[in-house]
Amino acid sequence: MGNLINDGEVEPGEGILHHEEGIDLMPGNIELSGLEVSLVNVMSRETVLQSYIEIVRENYDYILIDCMPSLGMITINAFASADSILIPVQAAYLPVKGLQQLIKTVGKVKRQINPKLEIEGILLTMVDSRTNYAKDISAMLKEAYGSRVRIFANVIPISVRAAEISAEGVSIYKHDPKGKVASAYDSLTKEVITSARQGDSHFAPQSKEVSADGQ
Repeated sequence: MGNLINDGEVEPGEGILHHEEGIDLMPGNIELSGLEVSLVNVMSRETVLQSYIEIVRENYDYILIDCMPSLGMITINAFASADSILIPVQAAYLPVKGLQQLIKTVGKVKRQINPKLEIEGILLTMVDSRTNYAKDISAMLKEAYGSRVRIFANVIPISVRAAEISAEGVSIYKHDPKGKVASAYDSLTKEVITSARQGDSHFAPQSKEVSADGQ
């Protein structure tokens, strides 16, 4: 993205790591913080990442962009580049409460920058199904957003084994292939692919704002 901003040459394979499990990764680092500031004065600043994606798009079946939990210019670039957005939400009150601003921003990007953008759905993560609290959060989410956005039937359970994979440098499928988290992600993948094949449209922008308490 820095090279594109400065009209430099962009090598398609630059910065890409080829993982032994058969996927390519382009990890971010602290320099993204500086790039956020640099983008403020750049022409067409919302579409810098999109320009890069178009260079490498033909090399991949799927490109996943993992965004930081903020609505800064880097995230707006991701929205401008994406076909659809999957929103992971921790099963807790505050993350659910923050969804209103996110959905509002997605709607604005769809109207002004990327008309093809859709919300794939909302995914509950770090769910402790043994507690009533997690059930209450799920019910709150469905009441507040279920009429506008798909709430995935699959949820990702909380697991110590899943927390270990960052240190191990492998996926959950290799670290704990028979565990509940690997099984949940496998089911989610099938749900997403089935939805894509059916051509479902999951995002219906509305002028009325919806808060986390359903009002």
